[in-house]
Amino acid sequence: MLGLKLLTDPRWANIAESNLEEILTDHAWCEQKAASNAISLITQNSEYEDLVHELTAIAIEEMEHFRMVIDIIKEKGYTLGRERKDDYVGQLMKFSKKDGSRNQAFIDRLLFAAMIEARSCERFRVLTQNLKDEALAKFYYDLMVSEANHYTTFLNFARKYTIDVDVDKRWKEWLDFEGRLIQSYGNKEHIHG
Repeated sequence: MLGLKLLTDPRWANIAESNLEEILTDHAWCEQKAASNAISLITQNSEYEDLVHELTAIAIEEMEHFRMVIDIIKEKGYTLGRERKDDYVGQLMKFSKKDGSRNQAFIDRLLFAAMIEARSCERFRVLTQNLKDEALAKFYYDLMVSEANHYTTFLNFARKYTIDVDVDKRWKEWLDFEGRLIQSYGNKEHIHG
């Protein structure tokens, strides 16, 4: 369904589980950044009433996920660490088209968001299927479903609001780029690392 070119090696879940405090901290900040991204899209594209409505719900949900991860961190006796730099997201941002028309930049920002949600969904599936902690595996299953919905929301808005972008062609370019990019990741206790 996601169209990702390369799936995560299930052994990545072992890396994540070996340092839960780190993966949970990284995950918390990913949720906060996802909420910020949704808010930014709203701010820059407020003329689209349905987008404002849907992305407001996503921003709230992402902050709820942030709170849930914080609660797990506290419950496990860990401490929320400082925000982590996400090199994967940085590389995706560099791939985003910023020149061209306003619509092209808008559509690429939606595809950027869809790509992150797709990979997060896939990583949460790996955690769901491989974590020994059953409660945490269930938590990641619920988030996997949520991320899949976010992915389709962003992709559907890109298709709806395109003026001068062949969204299916550009999405294929995103998938190809991400397929090459992700080969360098999967060996750290980071959601995208």
